[in-house]
Amino acid sequence: MSDAPRPGSRPRPRPEEPPRTLVGGVEVDVPNSIPAIRAALPATRRTEFDKAINGAGVDEIHAVMRHWMLEAVPDPEADAILARLAHDEAERRGSV
Repeated sequence: MSDAPRPGSRPRPRPEEPPRTLVGGVEVDVPNSIPAIRAALPATRRTEFDKAINGAGVDEIHAVMRHWMLEAVPDPEADAILARLAHDEAERRGSV
């Protein structure tokens, strides 16, 4: 029997590699399903995640998933840069 697909049949989907990103110069997997994202989040953020996912409509779910996917992968260098920029902006406005 041949491994060639029958005419009109659909090819079997291949399991995709998980999305990846760089954190501190190291390539890491990014969780890309609701259970995987939830498991990767700190316990203190899971209730907010559940509310965001459960409240997202069909037009919003992709953006909500992308937001939480990135939050589930901590990046201390990026967090430090954002904190420094926020501090600099507060100083500029005289809020510090």
